[in-house]
Amino acid sequence: MFIRQLEYMVALARERHFVRAAQSCSVSQPALSEGIRKLEKELDVPLIRRGNKFEGLTAEGQELVLWARKILADRDAMNDEIGAMRTGVRGQLRFGSIPTASIAVSLLNAPFCDSHPLARVQVVSNLTSDDVVARLRSYEIDAGITYIQDPVPDEFRVFPLYRERYVLLTATDAGSPPAVSATWTQAAALPLCLLAPSMQGRRRLDDIFAEVGISPEPRLETDSVASLFAHVTTGSWATVVPAAWLHAFGVPANLHAVPLVGPERCVPVGLLTLARDPTPILVRALASVVESTDLTFLEHLPDEHKR
Repeated sequence: MFIRQLEYMVALARERHFVRAAQSCSVSQPALSEGIRKLEKELDVPLIRRGNKFEGLTAEGQELVLWARKILADRDAMNDEIGAMRTGVRGQLRFGSIPTASIAVSLLNAPFCDSHPLARVQVVSNLTSDDVVARLRSYEIDAGITYIQDPVPDEFRVFPLYRERYVLLTATDAGSPPAVSATWTQAAALPLCLLAPSMQGRRRLDDIFAEVGISPEPRLETDSVASLFAHVTTGSWATVVPAAWLHAFGVPANLHAVPLVGPERCVPVGLLTLARDPTPILVRALASVVESTDLTFLEHLPDEHKR
């Protein structure tokens, strides 16, 4: 019963609504509320700030949720480990990533699922770097792909994957871009279509433009990668994207892609997991795939690494 009560608290912290939390736990709202009241009585502390509706967790409730997530993650890891001894690797791997690394996630998940057909994968691919770290710490994901720039705390294990490099996509008849490369200054002079300023990928581009003293004025902004490519393929706009994206979307026939230089910038991208002991079997299985998979070709234009 204690584990079930912890599940109620985690669900309530996530949903911030009693009915939705109960539905996610497949119980009635009164049953969820009664379970939490029993937990409060057992611990002799209030866990929820009550009113006519859910008003948040108390400080004690917030602390309990942190412990609850770890306890439930360890419970799941134990079940997966024991189950693997009988039937092979199974369970659900929770994978998070920054948006620009979605192609890397797919390239790791394919061999992972091929090797472990009983395992399932849940992917959240619209996280910031801070989100990846926070969700790992709160045991909401098992592994995350993010930028690796600052020294990584000892609580994490790091698997380097590739370096994110940037390319200019422009219509083949829009000016005369260099055949081999283009500068950031040249890119800023084109009619640009970029991601919205609130998005992490756009902020990274703005920082690089600022290094060369330029503040681009895009003619069109969007919060969708699919929308970005859809607009650029019309030939009316140019854009700046990570080279890795082109391995997923390709280079449309009417567009020309060249690396951006002056300055040439690259950011290390890697996989993070918690340095848990013992390491959950699903994380060990993913680590094995990572260590045998070379993703450095994502640093280059499609087919360029074969030349």
